[in-house]
Amino acid sequence: MHRLHQLFAVATLASLLLIGGTNQTFPVAQADNGESDIPFTLTAYNNIVVSAVLNGTETLNLMLHTAARDVTLTEDAVRKSKSIKFTGANKVKSWGGEADSRFSKGNQIQIGDLQRNNIDIWEDKNSGKDTDGKFGLDFFQNLIVEIDFDHDRIALHEKLPRKVEKYERLKIENQDGQLLVQGSCLIEGKTYTNKFLIHSGYSGGILLDDAFASNAGVGGKIRITDEASLKDSFGNTIKVKKGILPVFVLGSAKLSNVPAGFFAGAIGAQKMSVIGSEILKQFNIIFDIAHNDLYIAPRNV
Repeated sequence: MHRLHQLFAVATLASLLLIGGTNQTFPVAQADNGESDIPFTLTAYNNIVVSAVLNGTETLNLMLHTAARDVTLTEDAVRKSKSIKFTGANKVKSWGGEADSRFSKGNQIQIGDLQRNNIDIWEDKNSGKDTDGKFGLDFFQNLIVEIDFDHDRIALHEKLPRKVEKYERLKIENQDGQLLVQGSCLIEGKTYTNKFLIHSGYSGGILLDDAFASNAGVGGKIRITDEASLKDSFGNTIKVKKGILPVFVLGSAKLSNVPAGFFAGAIGAQKMSVIGSEILKQFNIIFDIAHNDLYIAPRNV
């Protein structure tokens, strides 16, 4: 089983996982200090979407997925591609089960003015709505990555920008590419603290792991609003209950009435809690992965 594909592949709602066919082109701006700005579109489904060029010939819309390391393309995008040549297949695992996935070696991908060669591409069934696939922060290698939601741009820095003085610094735990940060849920006057995977590929607010949800008694303490199906990247489906968490705390920021999901009666299916894009987009964020630091600044939204 391929190691990178074992990274926690949390999915978006089934209705958000349709494949899009649009190929927009976003120009790349060069910052005054020679560092790059990559424009993105934040979709109605909370996907961070950038334009990418595959093998010098094909333009794709890729979603930035902070909980992934590989570059993956959907089956639909693969069918349309004329430059991808598959060299093998492997059994891969995600939260919903196992599936076979083809892979292609030796590809070239350009995002902004960053060109990466000898990239492996994996085939997935799903990605965010109106995207052809996804990529992770590994694509930016050792650069410091700023996600500026105020100006819809990803800024790449060789060193920390001065603006971090106005940001709050949080420590992150890097578990083989999975970036976790501490957060707390306030429920009925009690504080429940946990580690949360930073997951821009999940469109919702937070997703609670089974053990945490069970220990905190979440099912009987928060208002349940819905029950829905989630699909992982390979089409596996699992039921999730959705409710409203009164308060979620990240650093010194307190967020009220946060959408929260959990798998009632499916202990073991969800082993890690998640912060999704519904939360992330409320901050401007800087990743300094080399030093295990996350900088956040609440937005005026």
